[in-house]
Amino acid sequence: MSRVKSMSHCKLFSFVLPAAAALLFVAAVPISPAGAQDAPQGPLAPPPEHHVNRIGAVAEPEAPPSLPEAEIVRRFSQKEDEYIVSRTHYTYRKTIRIQEFGPDGQPSGEFVLVTQPGRDADGKLFEKVVEKPISTLPHLFLRSEDLEGLQRVPVFPLTTAQLAKYDLKYLGKEQVDEIDCYLFQAKPRMVERVKAYFDGIVWVDAKYLEIVKTYGKWVTDQGEVRTVADLPFGLFETYRENVDGKYWFPNYTRSDATLNLKGLAIPVRLVIKWTDFKPLPNAAQNAAPATATATPKP
Repeated sequence: MSRVKSMSHCKLFSFVLPAAAALLFVAAVPISPAGAQDAPQGPLAPPPEHHVNRIGAVAEPEAPPSLPEAEIVRRFSQKEDEYIVSRTHYTYRKTIRIQEFGPDGQPSGEFVLVTQPGRDADGKLFEKVVEKPISTLPHLFLRSEDLEGLQRVPVFPLTTAQLAKYDLKYLGKEQVDEIDCYLFQAKPRMVERVKAYFDGIVWVDAKYLEIVKTYGKWVTDQGEVRTVADLPFGLFETYRENVDGKYWFPNYTRSDATLNLKGLAIPVRLVIKWTDFKPLPNAAQNAAPATATATPKP
C-alpha cells in the first residue's frame, strides 16, 4: 500500500515558528540583538508554497518504538553521512533570490543568481554561474562574489563525524503538517575561527528517522555568521525533499531580516531553491549504498 504525505504550504510570517518550537527555540538559543530576526519584520508577504512529498511503494513500517535519544541521533546522523556523499553525484539548479520590500509590503526589486555544481581541473567542486545575474534592487548593489559566504555553510552539519562537536538535547515531539517529528536542539560545544557550526533546531521524522527541516544560525568564534556580505541574514529555515525515492536533500531555505540603510529600515528576504536534481553519469555505480534504515524506494 503506497504512502503519501506532504508538508502543505508553510504559512510563515517572517520567522514565526509553530508555537511550541518557537518557545523552545527562544528559551534554548539566545540570540544577540544584532541577530534577533525571529520577530516579524514588517508587512512581508507569506512565503510561496513548499511541499515535501513522502512517497513509497511498499507497506508502511510500524512506527518505531520509543527509542533512546542516543539511538535516534545515531540513526539520523548515519543517514546524513549517506546523503552528503550521494549529493556529490547529482547535478542540480540552484536559484538564489534576494528581495527588497517597500512600505506596502510588496517586493520593490530583486537580485537573482542561478548556478549549478561543477568541478575544476583538480576535481574540486565549485558553483558555476549558468545565467547572467539580474538585479532590480533599488537600494542594494550585489555581485556574484558577495554571495560566496553561502557556499561555505555546511548543508549537512550533523554527520557522525561532527556529532562529538555538538550538544544535542531532545525537546519533544511536534507534528509538521502530517509528519510526526522529534525535535532536537543542537548547540556547538566549542567554536572555531575558520569553520561555522550550526546552532538551532532540527526536526527528525519520527518514523524514518531522517532530518526533514532545520531552523537556526551558523556561528564561529567571531559570533554569528553573516552569509551574504553586508546583509543581516543570520537565521535560516530549511526544508528537504526526496530525490529518487531515497535521498533527502535540502531544496528550499529562507531568511528574513531588516536592513538599516541611510536611515531606512528595509525588509529584505533571501530564498534559495535547489531544483532539477539529476544523477551524474556513472553516479549509480559511485553513489553510497542505501543503509538498511533508508526510506523505501518508490
